[in-house]
Amino acid sequence: MFFNKPEEVIAMTPLWEGERLEDGRPKVPASVLDRMRRLTLEEVWGLAYSQGFEFQTEAHLLTTHPTDTGHRLVGRAVTCVCVPFRQDLHDVATAESREFGFKGGYNKSAVDRLVEDDVMVVDLFDKIYYGTFFGGNLSTQVKNKTKRGGAVIWGGIRDLDQIKQIEGIQIYYRGVHPTPIRDYIMTGYNAPCRIGEAICMPGDVVFGSNEGVCFIPAHMAEKVVDSAEKSHLRDDFGFERLKQGVYSATQIDAMWSEEMWQDFLGWLETSEIAAPFKYLDWTEDVERAREIRENPEKARANWRGPRTDNPPAGSTVSGRSTI
Repeated sequence: MFFNKPEEVIAMTPLWEGERLEDGRPKVPASVLDRMRRLTLEEVWGLAYSQGFEFQTEAHLLTTHPTDTGHRLVGRAVTCVCVPFRQDLHDVATAESREFGFKGGYNKSAVDRLVEDDVMVVDLFDKIYYGTFFGGNLSTQVKNKTKRGGAVIWGGIRDLDQIKQIEGIQIYYRGVHPTPIRDYIMTGYNAPCRIGEAICMPGDVVFGSNEGVCFIPAHMAEKVVDSAEKSHLRDDFGFERLKQGVYSATQIDAMWSEEMWQDFLGWLETSEIAAPFKYLDWTEDVERAREIRENPEKARANWRGPRTDNPPAGSTVSGRSTI
């Protein structure tokens, strides 16, 4: 009902066809996670968004550590959903948690189940006063269990000075308070989880940087990394050519001409920056660029992906720009 068993996690993530963890979550390969650690949020966000996954990012969070590449938060999501305390629900949830294998408080028991490269994603309904899901002890255990993971908490933490001393961890959170955690119930473990305006599923790849967090569907993770690395290289090429005065900003930010594409492909062969990315295949990208130049209206229509209820680009819906 609340604490999902492996078969239930498998049922809610049917698009994943690869290896799974013991608890049923998709096991996105560690090699994909490692590639993602050198990217930016804008680079990893685009592909999923273009295919209709519009609610995967949240920026209104604080961080325990600097968000440079040394503290990128990347890992596989373990999700927890919580609600305010109510006695009758507490009795039901506590009994189920004990049957599931939890031996103590919800937060402690969930942390004790983490494995390497996990990231805890917790909807604590923005509770900060008596809503401190992590403190010094549990953050230390997160580090020990995940090695280089962390957490995203839509709620509070405590012992911030202690947490800042833990190297190789990153926690996104909403606020700090010295009070202990109380008056909450966990009603979802490895269940769909809301963080602000974003949704996270168990096994999603959690990506955190300066701009906030992004939850990448597991079945798209490898394609996302391929796309993001290509975006990263195009940006590096653009920065270099802008500094050299070869192209204007208008040219770099617009649809590239055939001559610019040929310049870029030549740059890929000689640039030290591009050397680690020799495995990327640009054949489809070059062909798609040609198709876009020949039929830009069709390409613009396809950008929004399979959804058909999107308004025309440039309009707004409920105050939210569609550009």
